[in-house]
Amino acid sequence: MDIQVADSRPVTIPNGTPQAAVEFHALSLQISESGTRLSDRRHRTQTHVSRWRALLYTVFPLLTAHQQHEAEEHQREAALLQVANELRTHTYHLESIPAVYEQLDVDPSCGLCTDEAVRRTETSGCNVVSSAPRRLVVRSFGWVFGGFNRFLWPAMIVFWLCWKPIGNPPQPGNLAMAVVIILVICLQALFGAGQEWTTHRTMHSITNMVTAETRAMRNGQQVQLAQSELVPGDIVYLRAGDRVPADVRLVRVSMDLRVDRSELSGAPDPTIGTTGYTNTNYLETRNMAMMGMHIAQGQCTGVVVATGDRTVLGRIGQLVTGNPADRTILQIEVQRLVNWLTTVSLVVGTLFVVLWAVWLRPKYPGFMSVSDALANGVGVLVTFVPGSLPISLILAMTMVAKRMQRYKLLVKNLTTVETLGTVTVICCEKTGTVTQRRMVPTRIGFGDTEMEFDDLVSTCEAATVDALDVAVRRVHETAFLCNAARFDPTSMHLPINGRVVLGDATDCALLRMAEHLCPLQPARRQYNTLLTVPFNLRRRWMLTVCTDRTQSAQSPFMVVKGAPETLLPKCTQVQMQNGEIVPMDHTRRSRIEEMQHRWAAQYGCRVLLLCRREYTESNPLSGIADSAELYAVACQNMCELCVVGLVGLVDPPRDEILDSVGKFRGAGIRVFMVTGDYAPTAAFVARQCGIITSTTVDGIDEINARVMVNKTEKRTDDIACRSTARSLLVSDSEHTLANRSSLVVSGPDLHGLGAVHWDIIALYDECVFARITPEQKLQVVEEMRGRKHIVAVTGDEVNDVPAMRAAHVGVAMGNGTQVAKAASNVVLLDNNFSSLVVAIECGRLLFINLKKVIVYLLPMTNLSEIMPSLFNVVLGLPIPLSTFLMLVINTITDVWASVVLIHEEPETDLMLHPPRNPSKDGLVDVRFFIQAYGFVGLVQTITGHTMFFLCLYLRGGIHPRDVFLAFNKWTDGYLSKSKAELTELVSVSGSVHFMALVVMQWANMFVARTRVQSVFRQNPFWGPRRNPLLLVAVPIAVSVSLIVNEFQWFNSVFLTGKIPVEFFFLPIPFAFLLVGLEELRKLVVRRYPNAGLA
Repeated sequence: MDIQVADSRPVTIPNGTPQAAVEFHALSLQISESGTRLSDRRHRTQTHVSRWRALLYTVFPLLTAHQQHEAEEHQREAALLQVANELRTHTYHLESIPAVYEQLDVDPSCGLCTDEAVRRTETSGCNVVSSAPRRLVVRSFGWVFGGFNRFLWPAMIVFWLCWKPIGNPPQPGNLAMAVVIILVICLQALFGAGQEWTTHRTMHSITNMVTAETRAMRNGQQVQLAQSELVPGDIVYLRAGDRVPADVRLVRVSMDLRVDRSELSGAPDPTIGTTGYTNTNYLETRNMAMMGMHIAQGQCTGVVVATGDRTVLGRIGQLVTGNPADRTILQIEVQRLVNWLTTVSLVVGTLFVVLWAVWLRPKYPGFMSVSDALANGVGVLVTFVPGSLPISLILAMTMVAKRMQRYKLLVKNLTTVETLGTVTVICCEKTGTVTQRRMVPTRIGFGDTEMEFDDLVSTCEAATVDALDVAVRRVHETAFLCNAARFDPTSMHLPINGRVVLGDATDCALLRMAEHLCPLQPARRQYNTLLTVPFNLRRRWMLTVCTDRTQSAQSPFMVVKGAPETLLPKCTQVQMQNGEIVPMDHTRRSRIEEMQHRWAAQYGCRVLLLCRREYTESNPLSGIADSAELYAVACQNMCELCVVGLVGLVDPPRDEILDSVGKFRGAGIRVFMVTGDYAPTAAFVARQCGIITSTTVDGIDEINARVMVNKTEKRTDDIACRSTARSLLVSDSEHTLANRSSLVVSGPDLHGLGAVHWDIIALYDECVFARITPEQKLQVVEEMRGRKHIVAVTGDEVNDVPAMRAAHVGVAMGNGTQVAKAASNVVLLDNNFSSLVVAIECGRLLFINLKKVIVYLLPMTNLSEIMPSLFNVVLGLPIPLSTFLMLVINTITDVWASVVLIHEEPETDLMLHPPRNPSKDGLVDVRFFIQAYGFVGLVQTITGHTMFFLCLYLRGGIHPRDVFLAFNKWTDGYLSKSKAELTELVSVSGSVHFMALVVMQWANMFVARTRVQSVFRQNPFWGPRRNPLLLVAVPIAVSVSLIVNEFQWFNSVFLTGKIPVEFFFLPIPFAFLLVGLEELRKLVVRRYPNAGLA
């Protein structure tokens, strides 16, 4: 590893570079002592205020999104200020590197020993940041007063007041209702607390499935350590893609080191890393890398100065309250539905009270007392809102997260689960995502010939470098000297192909290739590396300056590897198979270009050009001790190179990729390959993986031609221009763009494309973007998002991070870099691309099952329960269903069934349907309400009232015509019955009404299991879609019905009645009628999907 070693004198960053312009603007800590004291006082005041605010907003969410964001920013700034004050005494960044080693008592040559590391762990603790405070008081306040309980508390107060002092005489039933509501509040709070604890435990166990490791020096050897085992004084080695595991003082850096500091500063671009301090401020200097930052480019070595809660990130985490996760589309839709139902219930309840005040009270005095009117109005509010709906949403998300955990899918937050179900485009990287990330050399070429790599090994394998042929030796030297990969020392006893290699896939393949040709351990001792410029996607080459210790002069020479189209213009010579160096002419250049294209198109090879430059006379690289100067000179003189060979590397596709891509295509999801590889290579692999299936593949020329056609079609007089454009577009008489679906474009082709070009690109089903830079990959994602696509991006390297963050869902491979996994929303722990199919299926299942819960709950909690109150107020009936029995249905009998429906298996293969459009296909729509209210709810309402009137007739001989418009006549002496007899009849008939609704909900529970398919194809007892938990809902409902209706205490307090035996069975035919009508509706929906019947 090339490193720059510097003393701790201040480093001046050149002005004008983008990296120099990036500063920690949010962390300006040049604060006066008075300002510090004032800020501390302000922070303490704001802390107390924020606590009371949190309690208030838990119950009444009054803040706008902007105000909430502003309040969170103020709290973060105050926390950073306090951290700055605590860190003012830290001087690690100001000390010289030897002084830092001395202060931390560590030997830079061998690091810490195991015993010393154990002692320091006991002193400083594990390198783990404590989780944010759980704020138990605030959370308890939310459990008791938030959510559905915010409607129950006013209802409880009204019922209490209706008992005393409003009630005249006081009615024990109102007091009992107030107590019951308190019990319901307690149960809701306990359920909320238990569910939050379960969810937290589930997500914690999922998150712990990934163990982050880092490379550190222990006992004089570089070893892989869990980041939690690091202690102050550990020497760590970081490279591009690594997440900084602790607060680190940089002691060695590569010339191109860039550190992403956005975790703390919010700065969008990476900044230069140095070994000398650039600012006296601990947080702003460039020779410190804090925990949570990322190495965006280059390599570095650092010594750990703080771990765990003593890090900057840990200190901030203790001060800043954890922000709640952003609400998902489903959460917003559920909350909107609940708010709408709440508004309707408030309007209806208020309307009932107003009708009583302006109409019923003066016209029918004595029909309804003040307490009865208030209790009736509040009862509508309590029973109209489905209280189990938000609970079902949380349970559904948690259940799906657990299911994904079984498939080795790490979901970092529950919000991602729902978004996965709406994905329409997947942009995937080639290497490591659709391929196995196991590159192997298959072909090697020289200026005059090419051969299979196995043939070369069989003829040229040698024990020492000097024994190799001249041409092969140069290839061998370039392959291992211009290489950032290293063999894991613990696996050196294994065969070459079985050894663990640390590094990029390409470097790993070249390292193994070099080891096959000649053992590297003795060869490394022969060379001394002076400078290394790592590979990146922007320049597409890697450079190393070395010297040969066996030569007396030890003159530096340069070895380079990279993309042929980038390096070939810099080459003036080429090596033949016999080792002869000849000038590069047009014929030889064309042969190399042809070789690259043929290897890529026919074998799917990633082709690398290996080059070197030696100096025979004046050597500009000699005598330069300063790394920065050597870097500048080497880059300036990277010309007149000699091509020593071409290497073709093949990375086989994953076994499951072909089947997975086929499932995505069947599900209406387009899979785009976005890679930095050469276009023919990418197209070959894409065809292997099923990403490209068309026989004819379009390119940028066809896109430009289509744009020209669109423009010329607007000018009907320009016939000649239109004919010219169409001639470019049509390759033969039977094939036009209308039936083409595959497109391959390269990164350079994307420059200058306008919106009209991207509109055409977005129409292709199969796209491959090759030779793409990170910025262009980000552009692809943004262009797709701008056209209303839900985009998922897969990747495993630091170059994929910008696109992953910009996508709706970022997916990282389990063997990817730490940065990629940190930036992602989902991690495929087993590196199995087919797991993404499971993830998307789970997201779709979540939406469908939640819809089933709503169609189960709404008919009962709305229409079936509000109609009795409406008939009571408007038509003068004695109330057919009491508020108590409504509450029992809403909070007890329906809850279990709604929870069980969440565990339903899909009725059809979810991956055979296109993804839903969140802007059009919402959780509920007009057709949904027609089904819930105009179909199921209507049947249930008719059944309940039929049983009510039938009970009155059979038990009391009262005809329905005598019940309608009874109003204040329903009292002592009406129909020759006493008031007690009438009250008893209404109590029994109301309980019968209740039992009828419970039985109808059993039928609704079974028919709600399917939205389109017949319920008989979704057998609950056996088969792949069984759900035996449904059967448990029936005895639970029967038990609750018997308790509240058969026990004398409930009869006397809540005016329930003992249900006659026959009325347990009379509603059953109506239940079968509901099943039959639903089967008929589903049949119509299957045959006429657009008939408006949901």
